[in-house]
Amino acid sequence: MKKKQVKNNVVVYQAKNGAIELRGDFEHENIWATQAQIAELFGIERSVVTKHIGSIIKIGEVSQKSNVQKMHIANSDKPVALYSLDIILSVGYRANSARAIEFRKWANKTLREYLLAGYAINRSRIGKNYDAFMKTVSDIQALLPQHVALDPKAILELVKEFSSTWVSLDAYDKGTLKAVGSTKKSITLTGVELTDAISNLRSELLNKDEATEIFAQERAQGSIEGIVGNVMQSFGGKAMYPSLEEKASHLLYFMVKNHPFVDGNKRSGAFAFIWFLRKAKVKTIRNINPGALTALTLLIAESDAQKKDQMVALVTQVLK
Repeated sequence: MKKKQVKNNVVVYQAKNGAIELRGDFEHENIWATQAQIAELFGIERSVVTKHIGSIIKIGEVSQKSNVQKMHIANSDKPVALYSLDIILSVGYRANSARAIEFRKWANKTLREYLLAGYAINRSRIGKNYDAFMKTVSDIQALLPQHVALDPKAILELVKEFSSTWVSLDAYDKGTLKAVGSTKKSITLTGVELTDAISNLRSELLNKDEATEIFAQERAQGSIEGIVGNVMQSFGGKAMYPSLEEKASHLLYFMVKNHPFVDGNKRSGAFAFIWFLRKAKVKTIRNINPGALTALTLLIAESDAQKKDQMVALVTQVLK
């Protein structure tokens, strides 16, 4: 199995079954390779690659404008032409080599699967738990009435969409889930600010007759200031919780678990969490919908105090 390093730390290579596989940066939905890299991929001469690319562009099979770009790369004095994945695949269908033949066998099998089943499976992208997951689906199907069928396509889409979730859930079960956060800009927060914000919430809910007089009444003066102090604390000049996501998650946890109010701790905690994220302009707030916020708040409320770090980590994972 030969590998070649290309742009953005992506590696293109041909697997034993003939498949073109990628490893590396999947942030963009395309991949680029030089003529030399395409030649190595399919085991052909570079001059052959040049001829095929010329033909591909000439007959209009792919657009040169969107599939060819010039870029400066390391150890090169002049710009080098890079070709898109569409061109790489087109060359693979024209080349006459053992590797190209293996590629076409794989490509034809994949295309046939897609045309007949309506979808194709890339197990490496779904994850190592694919077989176990599909066995579970099969077991569930066996328990269902005969007239009820699970849609395999929908199941596979679910697995692909939430593949990272399975990893997070496994880490949670093992107690290894870690708090994460990428937003590390500076922000100030005082107990007075949060108290005023919750006071406004209280007035609004009272006006709508959605809360009682004891809602958001502090059990002891300074409770909110203490929570905010814990969230914003630093040691040796460094913030205890460096990212805004970690600060917000701890704020939610402390508001719910420390019971600073006589009534309404969960509602106030959820409010404080969203209020802080908006105040800090944390973009990942879009990952939190009402259902997710409710579930996280209730989970924290019912959690064991010894699970505090896991609860906080879980919230940051949802924000990620």
